[in-house]
Amino acid sequence: MANVDPKLIMERAEKYRDYAAGALSNLIKIKSTSGAEEDVVMFLDKEFRASGAHEVVIDNFGNIIARIGSRGPVIAFDAHIDTVDVGDRDRWSFDPFSGEIKDGRVHGRGASDQKAGMASMLAALRIISAMGSDLPFTIFFVGSVFEEDCDGLCWQYIVKEDKIRPDIVIITEPTDNKINRGQRGRMEMEIVVSGLSCHGSAPERGKNAIYKLAPIIAAVEKLNDNLITDTFLGKGTLAATRIRSNSPSLNAVADMACLYIDRRLTQGETPETAKAELEALLEVQVAEAKVEVPVFDKLSWRGTIYPTLKTYPAWVLPENHHLIDYARQCHQKLF
Repeated sequence: MANVDPKLIMERAEKYRDYAAGALSNLIKIKSTSGAEEDVVMFLDKEFRASGAHEVVIDNFGNIIARIGSRGPVIAFDAHIDTVDVGDRDRWSFDPFSGEIKDGRVHGRGASDQKAGMASMLAALRIISAMGSDLPFTIFFVGSVFEEDCDGLCWQYIVKEDKIRPDIVIITEPTDNKINRGQRGRMEMEIVVSGLSCHGSAPERGKNAIYKLAPIIAAVEKLNDNLITDTFLGKGTLAATRIRSNSPSLNAVADMACLYIDRRLTQGETPETAKAELEALLEVQVAEAKVEVPVFDKLSWRGTIYPTLKTYPAWVLPENHHLIDYARQCHQKLF
């Protein structure tokens, strides 16, 4: 199997070009926003079995996992099968769920992010299954859920609860046909300020939480300029993405204000250090604000809640790692 002619692989890939395009079109036609992936999972269950999988499992969280082979190194290919919603339909120039194939392209929500990855996996499964049943490796093809809402939660469940620990995971996100060996991390934080509500006609009687939050917003913007930069992953960043406040009515002073932070973590940063940086801001301390990391606890389509902090650390494989060497060799032979 290790000596398979690259020309043969490309010939078989070309054979399945129309199949892959059609599979992608069919996947796009199935709406599958985060937490509502059931219909696309049912489609994949049939497609995996028809494509030659030796086993297909839908775990209790809602991920669908197909396996081929049962020995040797364990490889996993992953494509998340959820998408973000379409937003304002009037701004689309075509039906986002049409899956239209036109001018050599497949159009629709999730075409690149990330249903094309799954369509490629389905074609790959058919190519590999045609090579025979005595395979010197094990491959899992994973359709993962909830990625758009909580990146990494699906694999946390697969590793900890399904007890699947591959030797290598290949993520089929689009990379412009390049080998990516790392990614900045991400986390969400909330800066919460408390105040004292009173009637809006006499604001001096209260403590307006919105006003207490204002200098924190300016300090957060300034902090972004001073975050560290890694030579490979680039700069860590933070952005204020939403403000929420609470008051008994619109003519009452707010007794709570909350600033949502989207934090991107570069190499050398951790969720703990990022949280500590915000807590150390003088403006945060003066306002006696709390810095909190929210918990993701939404219900999956299978009715499972798997709570986790919304933190996703950065990761990097060294350039000289043997898996990167293998990927580079395959890329050079095929492309």
